[in-house]
Amino acid sequence: MKSKIIILIALFLSNIAAAQSKVGTINSDYLMGLMPEGKIVVEKSKAYAKELDSLFSIKVVEYQKSLEEFKNIDDTLSQELKNLKFSELQKLENDVNQSKQNGNQLIRLKENELMRPLYKKLGEAIAEIAKEYNYTQILTVQGNEFAYIDPNYDITRLVMVKMNLQEPEPASKK
Repeated sequence: MKSKIIILIALFLSNIAAAQSKVGTINSDYLMGLMPEGKIVVEKSKAYAKELDSLFSIKVVEYQKSLEEFKNIDDTLSQELKNLKFSELQKLENDVNQSKQNGNQLIRLKENELMRPLYKKLGEAIAEIAKEYNYTQILTVQGNEFAYIDPNYDITRLVMVKMNLQEPEPASKK
């Protein structure tokens, strides 16, 4: 009799422990792609990149012009003067490379700045769904390698409803 009671208590406690932790998953990249604001962010990012690219192009043209001048340098010039021209050319090349790196960093920063409100909006919707359905943890599907995910715990569709996002029509096969 004692052993039956102990087994029942153990089962009861394990059920309580299991009920306290509920893990769900979400495909946040998919949802971000469905958000209308996401398309605006992409357009603004492209416009910003194009603006930076025009500034970068000016530096490239300047470098190419200097390179051509260096290639056509007069043989009668002293070695010291040739070295000075070569040094200036290297400086321009380094400046072009640095501008390219800076441009890429600026584009990433701008994208992050533009995406921040979308992530906040998505995070709030996830938090509401998690509280409503008593989830203790929500994991993102991308970036994690799961061997198995029970679709019953995927809240992607619930968040879509919460955010009034429509699933795109499947592409028709031709």
